[in-house]
Amino acid sequence: MPGEDRPSASILLNSPEFYNELTNLLITDGNNESLEKLSNLLLPITKLDATACKGPVLPVNDIRGIDSRSYVKNERYLRCKLASLYRVIDLYGWNYGTCYNHISARVNNSTEQFLIKPIGLAFHEITGSSLVKIDSNGSIIDPGSTTFGVNALSFSLYSFIYKHRPDINCIIHVQTPTVTAISAMKCGFLGLCQEALICGQATTHQIQIDSITNRLSTDENIQQSTAKVLILPNYGMLACGTTVEEAWHITFHLILACESQLRAVSMGIDNLIMPSDSSAKQVTNTVGAGGGGVNTTDVKWNIGELEWSTLMIVLDRAGYHTGYIYREPLIRFIDKQ
Repeated sequence: MPGEDRPSASILLNSPEFYNELTNLLITDGNNESLEKLSNLLLPITKLDATACKGPVLPVNDIRGIDSRSYVKNERYLRCKLASLYRVIDLYGWNYGTCYNHISARVNNSTEQFLIKPIGLAFHEITGSSLVKIDSNGSIIDPGSTTFGVNALSFSLYSFIYKHRPDINCIIHVQTPTVTAISAMKCGFLGLCQEALICGQATTHQIQIDSITNRLSTDENIQQSTAKVLILPNYGMLACGTTVEEAWHITFHLILACESQLRAVSMGIDNLIMPSDSSAKQVTNTVGAGGGGVNTTDVKWNIGELEWSTLMIVLDRAGYHTGYIYREPLIRFIDKQ
């Protein structure tokens, strides 16, 4: 029969010669986009462990142009960024509970409209289109692409904070065991290590519920607070930020700081060595410079922005299609002429 003497595809693909030739081709001409896609498809890629048992990765940016006609300015990009944040929290294993924890963001920083996940989806299922847009009363403005509702009771607490803290545009409710344990301590959140100092000041606020309206709130001291870490005794902490990136930055260091504190206090609070005020001030100034405070390029980064960009590279390479717009190219182009 015709083609009997031709080697099979499996033999060709498994041959060392083909492997070496293809690898050399990809390495020597790495600026070609088509070759980059081929490399991602054929060469081994390390997948993030958290998604291994959850089936194929759902793309974060699932919003088609026609679907975004009802969105306000920049809402599409915010949706993708907030959905990416849900995915990052899931990959770190910090989403305790199946679908009840919440992350929310204010739309356009000045409106009384917010994005939050529908109550029926787990963190690893959140996409840009599935997020629900609600007003400060919890009424749904845009239900997103699912048929699920929202946890209006929980959001009433966040709505109260957004109302009294116009500087906050993103809230992450952190309820990992260590953070919840620290929230239940009389000593509170201690500025014990560098990660704690990065988070800055923390203030404590009791959760209150109105038996008539069935809405949650905190004490009125929230208006005087400028802290980005709000302790809810026995209910974890709220990591807040002016941007999604800053809220994530605080969350990451908050969890590390609480883990360090929980281990350190086992030796007795009297045995702890607290950082000096000058050390705390130095950390605050360094963090405020953005880019980790140590970036040597001319690009100016806001707090948490450089670290967030790094995470988006990880997600995009793993096939999440975040829709993130990178400020800087990953690879420096060298003109050989």
